[in-house]
Amino acid sequence: MSLQLDTLAYTNRLRKLPPEHKLIFAFTALAISLATHPLVQILMALWMGVWTVIYARIPAGIYFRLLLFTIVFCLTSLPALMVNGVGIADLQSVQLDSWYGLTLGHFYIYISHSGSIQAWGILTRALASGSCLYFLMLTVPFTEILQTLCYLRFPALLTDLLLLMYRFIFILLNTANELWTAQNSRGGYITWRSGMKSLALLIGQLLQRTLQRYSQFSLGLEARGFMGEFRVWHPRRYRPQRRYIIEAISGCVGLIGLEIWRNAGIFTRI
Repeated sequence: MSLQLDTLAYTNRLRKLPPEHKLIFAFTALAISLATHPLVQILMALWMGVWTVIYARIPAGIYFRLLLFTIVFCLTSLPALMVNGVGIADLQSVQLDSWYGLTLGHFYIYISHSGSIQAWGILTRALASGSCLYFLMLTVPFTEILQTLCYLRFPALLTDLLLLMYRFIFILLNTANELWTAQNSRGGYITWRSGMKSLALLIGQLLQRTLQRYSQFSLGLEARGFMGEFRVWHPRRYRPQRRYIIEAISGCVGLIGLEIWRNAGIFTRI
């Protein structure tokens, strides 16, 4: 999956746009998503989906699968905000906040109105923020992100650490895939018991193989005269397009204006 995402970052239709433009656009959209109301956040998620699926031509199945990961992750934690419980003696204090409840022994378990509103806000914020980050991940190769950070005078130590982390994620995934394929071809996951045993062996071998790959990687760097800083050359063959610049600016201004108008309406009613 990670290799497929990396391939899409190099082959999408927005590939020729300058990476700094896409970075500025993605982080501006992210800032708007974090500071606005759920309505604006939903519109932001839909708009970023248009950029990712229609403009960049990222397969819709892959994009919605990534969004599904975000939704499932949020749904595992949001019920803790929605469901509350109090003693029977304190039942009167939560009547206005209770949507639906059940009495279990000496406790009253109910779905909180304020907690549901808070959970809905978190879910929409997560979707909007995730769509901004997925746009960046699927349209800008990681090496170009690092080059842009270097151009913006970020410390070389930071960019080198990010590059090493990115490299070792692929080493870890590739090693795990090789071990799992070898175990699965020998029937290591036919039963639950053998599957647990094979999984334990995979985790132990994964650490050992990853350390071996790290040693080989370090020896390769020393053999090439590594001097403490990674330098990656890449030709700048980018073509800014006025249409995308105008649409990005207009969309961000429109969403900010909608948020201002919504806040003005709230203050007027108050």
